[in-house]
Amino acid sequence: MSKAPHIPVMLADVLEVLQPKDGGLYIDGTFGAGGYTRAILGQADCAVLAIDRDPNAILRGRELQSEFGGRLTLIEGCFGDMARLVRGLGHESVDGVVLDLGVSSMQLDQAERGFSFQKDGPLDMRMSGKGLSAADVVNTFDEPDLARIIAVYGEEKRARAVAKAIVQARTESQFDRTLALADTVARVIGRRPQDRIHPATRTFQALRIFVNDELGELAHGLAGAEALLGEGGRLAAVTFHSLEDRVVKRFLTARTGRSARANRFMPEKDEIAPSFREIE
Repeated sequence: MSKAPHIPVMLADVLEVLQPKDGGLYIDGTFGAGGYTRAILGQADCAVLAIDRDPNAILRGRELQSEFGGRLTLIEGCFGDMARLVRGLGHESVDGVVLDLGVSSMQLDQAERGFSFQKDGPLDMRMSGKGLSAADVVNTFDEPDLARIIAVYGEEKRARAVAKAIVQARTESQFDRTLALADTVARVIGRRPQDRIHPATRTFQALRIFVNDELGELAHGLAGAEALLGEGGRLAAVTFHSLEDRVVKRFLTARTGRSARANRFMPEKDEIAPSFREIE
């Protein structure tokens, strides 16, 4: 861990929701640079089970683990599998769960991970380093499938044109670098001075979400959190785009019996349904 620890977004809000207490047990399902974990452990004499599929994040977390001793347990795995992972350690329930969704700034900053369209690196995007890479997808999937991935997971209006350009370009040279793909997409989308985002933003988001099955992981993770949270336990989920937001809101709406508008929820006591209630 760096001497100047990464401070995650909405940290104060997440701590307000979780309200860490002495003797409590909490899950940081997206450990990353350890910002939430550090804050939770610093606020109360509690314990954290920190999960991350990225082996580099777990490796970097060893320093934080030495700082807090037995109060921090690092677990390499997917947060969608948290129920099995946590119960495998002998814990049947926890007091709180935090999920900070999407790619971490740490991963974006490392060009060799292939997440960024602003830094040249291998076209990878795998958080765990396992399975299909982004290069595998853009070089082998047919045009209709590429268009569907870019449209569904990137919400890119010109998905068909982007997919067509990718398929045409790869006949001359396979994509293996991030900037090569970003340039191809940018030529299709174009860029105006008033545009707020890079023209390749949505395509890169789509590939990353698909390669890492992020939405499926989120759905499984929310179900795992529900299974593990004890009475009065609390869930905090930080979303960054509309796809994640919809998954979380559908989950909460189904369990609160009302439209999910706020970002603060906790389990309802002494009831089976609804299983969550909004914190006013």
